[in-house]
This record gives sequence, structure tokens and C-alpha cells, in this order.
Amino acid sequence: MGGVVADAEDVTESKILLAEYDRIKEEQKARIGFRDNLLYFTLAASTAVLAITFQSRHAQLLLVLPAICLVLGWTYLTNDEKISAIGRYIRDHLGPRLAELSGTSRGTVFGWEVYHRGDASRATRKRLQTSVDLFTYLAFPMTCVIAFWTSQAVHPLLLIVSIMETIALAVLGWQFLHYAER
Repeated sequence: MGGVVADAEDVTESKILLAEYDRIKEEQKARIGFRDNLLYFTLAASTAVLAITFQSRHAQLLLVLPAICLVLGWTYLTNDEKISAIGRYIRDHLGPRLAELSGTSRGTVFGWEVYHRGDASRATRKRLQTSVDLFTYLAFPMTCVIAFWTSQAVHPLLLIVSIMETIALAVLGWQFLHYAER
């Protein structure tokens, strides 16, 4: 027979919740890898844009970098939020439900999900990470916009583009700060 059919006795709420935990941790792991690689990709793309800009001496190319940082920064932020949401779901829903079903205390189910959050250096690390994120996705591209504004390449249409990018970067920066407060 091609498929495996589980006995009704084999399917319990605990097993279903543990299977959900395994799947959601796999998603979290994949999102963490993707998010972390976005930072490296942003640095590589930024370096390439700067190199091309300096070689060609076309300051208007600096406006490409904020656009790249907006797209990659938003993607980074949404993945980071989903990673945190998965952790909250495990701590607030899966763990307590499994603890209830197994008759154990809440802290003994998925202990790592709670334990690592109690690290004394965690708050400092989170602030430093937020600073790195804001530098990478806000300060650095804004430096490029300011460099464009001080160049000879400023034309009305490009000025409008740069102002729109500045507004969008401010919104992205606010979102980074908003999510960091959680």
C-alpha cells in the first residue's frame, strides 16, 4: 500500500501539537537564515552601487541605493517580525497547551523558548541589533540621498524621487523602532 494511514489511537492532540511545533520551528529556522542573509546581500548590493557610482561619476546613481535598502529592509523587517511571532506563538499557545495536556508545569515544555529570553545581555544585544538595522537600512541610504542633494546631478524629477525615498526611509525607520519596542 502506498500511503500510511494512522490509527485513531496514534493521533492525539499532543502529537498534533508536537508536529506543529516541528513545522513551525523549521519555518522559523528558514526565516532566520533568510533574514540574516538579507543583511549580507544588502551590504554587497550597496558596495556594488557605490563602486559603479564612483567609477561612472554619476551621482544620480546614488538614488538606487535607497530603493534597494527600502525593499530589502522591509523584507528583513517582515521576516524578523514573523520570527518573533513564531516564538510568541510557541510560548503563549503551544507550550501552555502541551503543558496542560501532559500535566507538567508551563516552564518545562519548550524551555529554551523562554530561557534564552532571560539572558542578562539580551536587551543590550537587541538595542545594538536595532542600531545596526537602522544604520544599514536608514542612515546609510540617507547618506547617499544627502550626497546626491549636494551634487551637481540634482534635477527636479530626481529631487522628487529623492524626497519620496526620504519619506519612505523615515517610515521604514519608524517601523524598525516600533518592532524593536516589542
